Amino acid sequence: MGDVFKALADPTRRAILDELTDRNGQTLFEICSRLAARHGLGSSRQAISQHLDVLEAAGLVETRREGRYKFHYINTAPLEPIVERWLSKTGEDAGDRFDTSAGARREGSA
Repeated sequence: MGDVFKALADPTRRAILDELTDRNGQTLFEICSRLAARHGLGSSRQAISQHLDVLEAAGLVETRREGRYKFHYINTAPLEPIVERWLSKTGEDAGDRFDTSAGARREGSA
């Protein structure tokens, strides 16, 4: 899970994932073009390639070669343990979480 958090910590990598979510299966050239046009990121192709390597190592991006082109696809499976751990708690303990956070706010504001 640590690799996923490390990969998501960088705003450029989050922008890459946003672009792959918007249009999956892009080449490096397409990703660089979209990052420049939509996010104002003027990073070099080498820098974006290194960001893609980090995302791929974390399992958040998968690649497929077709001839001389390499296509990048988002993979959300590594996010599932995070969702399970923190976001998909059952409603029965929601009151406990609310009471705990409300108590923490009261203590912090005193």
